[in-house]
Amino acid sequence: MKRRIRIGEIALGADEKEALMSVIESGHITEGDWAYRFENEFAEYIGTDGGVITNSGSSSLLLGLTALIVDERFPKIVRGKKVITSPVTYAATSNAIVLAGMQPVYADIDPLTFKLLPESVEQAVRESGADDVALILPVHLMGYPNDMDSLLDIARRHDLQVFEDSAQSHGTLYKGQKVGTFGICSAYSFYVAHNIQAGEMGAVLTSDSRLEGLMRSLKSNGRRCTCRRCVRNKTGCVMMKPEDDEFHDPRFMHTHIGYNFKTMDFCAALGCAMLAKAEQIRAARLENVRKLNELLDDFSDDLRLPLFSEDYSYLGYPVVIRKDSRVIRANFLKKLDREGVENRPLFGCIPLHQQAYSHLREQYLGRLPNAEYVGTHGFYIGCHQFMEDEDLEFIAKAFRKILG
Repeated sequence: MKRRIRIGEIALGADEKEALMSVIESGHITEGDWAYRFENEFAEYIGTDGGVITNSGSSSLLLGLTALIVDERFPKIVRGKKVITSPVTYAATSNAIVLAGMQPVYADIDPLTFKLLPESVEQAVRESGADDVALILPVHLMGYPNDMDSLLDIARRHDLQVFEDSAQSHGTLYKGQKVGTFGICSAYSFYVAHNIQAGEMGAVLTSDSRLEGLMRSLKSNGRRCTCRRCVRNKTGCVMMKPEDDEFHDPRFMHTHIGYNFKTMDFCAALGCAMLAKAEQIRAARLENVRKLNELLDDFSDDLRLPLFSEDYSYLGYPVVIRKDSRVIRANFLKKLDREGVENRPLFGCIPLHQQAYSHLREQYLGRLPNAEYVGTHGFYIGCHQFMEDEDLEFIAKAFRKILG
């Protein structure tokens, strides 16, 4: 079989297999002890008071947005309002905004770190009308943190909330504090290519206990239950009221219209095993980015290699073709793939390059120059923790063969 360096790999060691077997042996495969444990341990790792796991990062975004809409403490966050967000990221972020009944409004990005430009966010708020804007939803793409001080300042001045999309930044630091702890809540994904891998699972973290309870209800079809852990079989249901009868069981009484975003204990168990190694994983990815930067430095006249910082938790190795380069992305990526190096375009600029949002194309044409350029000239390859030095050399050899 021809050698291939993938963007993401997963290797199940003894710890992962033991965790998965414990779920099988327990006879309880839906959310249970492992789900409760992952919520607590991941919240502690990031630095929030609590969190709610879901079946995917996409669900986490939609759940967080819905909870903010339902929570009457946030009167500006209602369906029909606008959400300032990034145009260069996976479509799930914009999709969640639309599915929650709100409107995505795009600000331009920094071309080096893909973070939202604060001046562009400010302009988007003013042009939209601050009263018609509900949220700022920054995306920490590829592990790069946004300028949270500036975004929080804009939010305070315009009476907005900040909801962080931290799906691709498990453990990234901003001024010594982990991203995902700055806004009212933050969404995560544990897809197989991400740093903490659980197959298909997500989480929303928050230090707001009331919002956490709402999310617990909404992820279970809006039922009255909001407990972190069910104790019905041990002490009786703490949600039952003295006047309740069998027709008012909180599990089957619904106070909100919600979703079924529950996950499986298999995923949570795998996530716990990976979470125990989170800093090792982050360190390995950091080292791979550093080494790739050294190996590919000869091509830096054509390719803008990723900014390196030990504060970052890299999801991938993002590259942007320089403006004065003769390298054509489509041709280069096809050749790279033939050489055995899996790659992906850097998502594209959503209102300009995604068919589902083509109705916004005319509105944004020429208004997001950095995002448009990165969307048409950016790509990424893997830097995952299972790579060895010989894999990095294999990648460098492929680049040398194509670029000369």
